[in-house]
Amino acid sequence: MIFDKWFRNHKPKLGALEIFKYIGPGFIVTVGFIDPGNWASNIAAGSQFGYSLLWVVTLSTIMLILLQHNAAHLGIVSGLCLSEASSTYLPKPVSKIFLSSAMIAAIATITAELLGSAIGLQMLFKIPIIVGVIITALGIGIVLFSNSYRRIEKYIIGFVSIIGLSFLYELFLADVSWVQSLQGSFTPSFPKNSIIIIMCILGAVVMPHNIFLHSEIIQSRQWHLEDQTTIKKRLRFEFMDTLIAMGLGWIINSAMIIVAAAVFFKNGIVVTQLEQAKETLAPLLGNSAAIVFAIALIFAGFSSSVTAAMASASIFAGMYKEPLDLKDNHSKLGAIIAIVGGIIAILFIGNTYDGLIWSQVLLSIQLPFTIFALIFLTSSKKVMGIHKNTLLNKIALLIVGIIVTVLNIVLLMNL
Repeated sequence: MIFDKWFRNHKPKLGALEIFKYIGPGFIVTVGFIDPGNWASNIAAGSQFGYSLLWVVTLSTIMLILLQHNAAHLGIVSGLCLSEASSTYLPKPVSKIFLSSAMIAAIATITAELLGSAIGLQMLFKIPIIVGVIITALGIGIVLFSNSYRRIEKYIIGFVSIIGLSFLYELFLADVSWVQSLQGSFTPSFPKNSIIIIMCILGAVVMPHNIFLHSEIIQSRQWHLEDQTTIKKRLRFEFMDTLIAMGLGWIINSAMIIVAAAVFFKNGIVVTQLEQAKETLAPLLGNSAAIVFAIALIFAGFSSSVTAAMASASIFAGMYKEPLDLKDNHSKLGAIIAIVGGIIAILFIGNTYDGLIWSQVLLSIQLPFTIFALIFLTSSKKVMGIHKNTLLNKIALLIVGIIVTVLNIVLLMNL
């Protein structure tokens, strides 16, 4: 196993209080892959293909753990986020094109987040979509420009907890086939016409902007300025944070598909709108389930909008070789570009559900560029020093990149 050597050489005393000092960055990342885009992807997967695409969430989460762990290492060791490191160590034309594509992916992400929150508000309060989008955007601005990282982390962890509890509640109400769930989680299958949904799930789980965000949040703590012994300790605890947070995300995403399979697929209902999902849940599981669904969607949309805006600010600031600082004009402009870009994109979206689905497909198309840039940087002795990727880690990361690239080629061939 990749981490066997790591565990043999580094055996931290994982005291509960000490672990909780490092919990936070992973959960900010986690909320990004339980966003409204995931909701649309997972509900589409469950309603159309039952339990058969659960394996995509499992595989995507494994790949996500490897990539997020690697991105966090970049931040801890170099003191640079992925965007800063790209601007510093990649050829200028390459870094500009790469980071511009990452900004486009971030705008696609925040489009889905704003749209999801607005749909939730419409479900509960009959608020028009565009009004809900504006309300959410204003809320993002208040949270982003008036709080520190640490305060935002607390809000995000709270939001993730509410979303997780909501879906556990839905899971408890549904008549689930646990045998089929287990089989679907670990047995790859490619049902007819499923490639778009597979790529949609992949893009929704292994989101490019989250890789940038994790490296940014980690580097903001300036652990690279400490001695080597302390840095190694930070690396150990970071892995625990990533593992716990990504594991929680896997459970919640799997629960979404399982609920959709048990409620919709079992009853022959193909969901084509998130609003339809809420209305369909009401008679099957009761009014309380529909209300919980809408509330959780609002929290998911709002909290993931915050993290997407933070990622956009980080990417844009990194183009100028600057860290994320929401008091700085470059960071502010990056967040504003993403939010305004998302609002404009929503104005041109006819079908909100299709908009959510295709925003996630766009993420999967950009993802290989982020993966290979990350591998190049974290495998460089110039960037990482003695902490550069081992051969085994590099091979594992390259396999992830190749799998994502091949799936993208298959997707493009089937469009």
